[in-house]
Amino acid sequence: MGKKLTTRSEDYSKWYNELVVKADLAENSGVRGCMVIKPYGFAIWEKMQAQLDKMFKETGHENAYFPIFIPKSYFTKEASHVEGFAKECAVVTHYRLKNAEDGNGIVVDEDAKLEEELIVRPTSETIIWDTYRRWIQSYRDLPIMVNQWANVVRWEMRTRLFLRTAEFLWQEGHTAHATREEAMDEAEQMMHVYAEFAEDYMGVPVIKGTKTESERFAGAEETFCIEALMQDGKALQSGTSHFLGQNFAKAFDVKFATKDGKQDHVWATSWGVSTRLMGALIMTHSDDNGLVLPPKLAPIQVVIVPIYKGMDQLDAISEHVDPLIKELRSKGISVKYDSRDTHKPGFKFNEYELKGVPVRVAIGQRDLENGTFEVARRDTLKKETIDANVVVERISSLLEEIQENIYQKALDYRETHITKVDSYEDFKSVLEEKGGFISAHWDGTRETEERIKNETKATIRCIPFPSAKEEGKCMVTGKSSTQRVLFARAY
Repeated sequence: MGKKLTTRSEDYSKWYNELVVKADLAENSGVRGCMVIKPYGFAIWEKMQAQLDKMFKETGHENAYFPIFIPKSYFTKEASHVEGFAKECAVVTHYRLKNAEDGNGIVVDEDAKLEEELIVRPTSETIIWDTYRRWIQSYRDLPIMVNQWANVVRWEMRTRLFLRTAEFLWQEGHTAHATREEAMDEAEQMMHVYAEFAEDYMGVPVIKGTKTESERFAGAEETFCIEALMQDGKALQSGTSHFLGQNFAKAFDVKFATKDGKQDHVWATSWGVSTRLMGALIMTHSDDNGLVLPPKLAPIQVVIVPIYKGMDQLDAISEHVDPLIKELRSKGISVKYDSRDTHKPGFKFNEYELKGVPVRVAIGQRDLENGTFEVARRDTLKKETIDANVVVERISSLLEEIQENIYQKALDYRETHITKVDSYEDFKSVLEEKGGFISAHWDGTRETEERIKNETKATIRCIPFPSAKEEGKCMVTGKSSTQRVLFARAY
């Protein structure tokens, strides 16, 4: 399996980068800033996708697909939206190549210039609201509850696998409503859906809240968010849901006839999570030995490794193990039986530890004679010898225990890394020495927010939801404040 990982305490960033590659999750591609998601990494994403898709459909949403190309003119219709994304856009200007006249390769055909440039989708509000204009005429056409699974391109110069790449996978929900209240309820609901997924399936505790005006999505009137804390004390924005008001409906002239016969603009939301969740999963739970995966999202929940000398022993072990595999699979537990004769058991143990398989079962000749299995759990690395008659029940309960344990461990870490401060000096001290979330009063002005960001590189991650009023004074300006907000340095 090669040399051991760099430890988290030694270099957290290097540890993360090495782990993503060594655990066969992803690698850099031949295209600068873009990644190849390898089968094992994609299998985790598929499990995330399947569960989220189920939750979306349970809340009334349907899947659709919209073009990856967006005419440049669409972007100019909503001013704050184009301003927010202008610096990240990849632009298609020509539609044909030709052989160079000097025979030296292929060049862009200058005669094949597009009449209007096309933006490679950084997000789909504009193309979708141009489409909704044709779909919506009356209140009877509402609500529209659509989600799309897609890729997007945001031209990043400094990239890191899963966390920030020029192209990434995501889902984006786009809904249309007859009233402000209905749209606001939808945006808030999706924040709760994301939080439920993060905590119940990823095992990642999150703080729900809203963004400040300067941190909102471009074109939104309100942005709801979930924020997670990584093991190095930095925050990671893990999902956002936006109340868009009537901004896009007005920009694309999307009106509907109300029940009383009047014309009104439609109310909108959009919401999304991306393969950045893979980064959250890795950094929240994993250790210096490799990945630690929550059983609910692990592609392989149980791996069985035979320990044998000669093919006769292997055949006997395989025959003994076959009923166990069938019984585990009948309970919906994914199992891999690794009988490869090209690698020794020790190599396999290290491989599955690195890949974060929640439960490892080993069986050798002595176990065969005693009617036992050696069972090891990935989260604590503890082993136990289990009687064959109860091993299925024990593995089932172990998977539940591991899911609960890794969540609780992450929650305990977060709770000990939320620090209340009242002075700017204490704020800067905690930021440097401890990290994590810092709960402090802020005067509500963009100027103070920007000053803190410039001087400390910490940003307001969220205004916690629901709001807990507490009279106080801004730690920077001394002006009155009615609520603490959460600051952190972030990815």
